[in-house]
Amino acid sequence: MTPTVDGPDFIALQVRDVEAAAAFYEKHLGLRRAPASPPGAVVFATEPVPFAVREPLPGVDLDGAARPGLGVALWFRTADAQGLHDQLAAAGVLIADPPRESPFGRMFTFIGPEGYAITAHGG
Repeated sequence: MTPTVDGPDFIALQVRDVEAAAAFYEKHLGLRRAPASPPGAVVFATEPVPFAVREPLPGVDLDGAARPGLGVALWFRTADAQGLHDQLAAAGVLIADPPRESPFGRMFTFIGPEGYAITAHGG
């Protein structure tokens, strides 16, 4: 039998400033840190897939990238996409794509502190 995978099991964004990025996700998205994280990273207690911010791996040049994560779609589920949008916009977070209806509920895309485009959807 050919080996297969079940799906994503861990997602981490490589960032220049781990603590600043972690503070952004805590303050603006309400994420909570997991009880333990490896050195150079902050892991959040997200379900069903853990999410983290971490120092760049050797050979990763975030300063030379056109935009971190270009070509990868990262989506977060929320019970109130419009409310989250309004909260982020009021805090001065850059909104890349305004709220609109989609097959996955209300959705919008914002730019995180390191330049990653993140879509929030639901509710």
